[in-house]
Amino acid sequence: MPALIGDRDVTRAEPKDRDLAMVFQNYALYPYMTAFENLAFALKARGAPESEIRGRVERAAEMLGITDLLGRRPKPLSGGQQQRVAIGRAIVREPAAFLFDEPLSNLDAKLRVEMRTEILKLQRELGATILYVTHDQEEAMTLADEMVVMRAGRIAQRGGPREIYGSPGNVFVGTFVGSPQMNVIAGEVRDGAFHGPGFSVPVAGGVPAGPARLGIRAEHLRPGAVPDAPGTLRAHVEVIEFIGAAGVITIRLADGAELRALVPADALSSLSQGDDAHFTVDPADLHLFTADGEARLG
Repeated sequence: MPALIGDRDVTRAEPKDRDLAMVFQNYALYPYMTAFENLAFALKARGAPESEIRGRVERAAEMLGITDLLGRRPKPLSGGQQQRVAIGRAIVREPAAFLFDEPLSNLDAKLRVEMRTEILKLQRELGATILYVTHDQEEAMTLADEMVVMRAGRIAQRGGPREIYGSPGNVFVGTFVGSPQMNVIAGEVRDGAFHGPGFSVPVAGGVPAGPARLGIRAEHLRPGAVPDAPGTLRAHVEVIEFIGAAGVITIRLADGAELRALVPADALSSLSQGDDAHFTVDPADLHLFTADGEARLG
């Protein structure tokens, strides 16, 4: 299959001829050049006229909010400022597409969130294609129009963020995407239901009987269920973590398996560490996988 950028086949083209611009994890700025000179470097190497260089650099700097940094060298700049300069250096080239290699991994948590928003706005403004590599699933979910989840160098699943989150194709994708991580329970399907340790829940018709694994998102475990009703789990409350508008509750099932529930803060008042409690799940929210976790059943 040919590698296309737009309508152009670049399979055998040299990297310099593919019309791509790269933004690196470590910024890769020239330390002895000012920000202006870093942004202008590629254009000067191409022999672009000075008036064109200045115009492109100033437009990119205004877009990124770094106009006042153009006369400064990289060393005294913050990580976020250096990353903006690195992004600006790619923008001035006006390439066919951008490659971003974990560009936020060296920033602190607060700045990562801010820069994530800036990159999203920038992409909308440029209308450009950005191939963005990250190990941060939240970053991927926030930025992507389309995601490709990789596993051991192969595509595990491809689709929009909502599709991948809502219908993971296997246990690897289900547990990789989402925080807290998806709960996975081993059991078996028989008589139209999944049977786990001390509970059962109806499954969709057509699911074959036999060993299986059940995936439950943390936000779909709801406390205060009716005992012995279908889809009700009896569990021991191990830990309650208050995180503001919600709480993460670690619970233990009869067989010792630990699950995590994400519940609104106002629901925490009815639970205490050490309690035995009931949690319920809606069958419509469940994810059923084969016993080896490699394929989705429903």
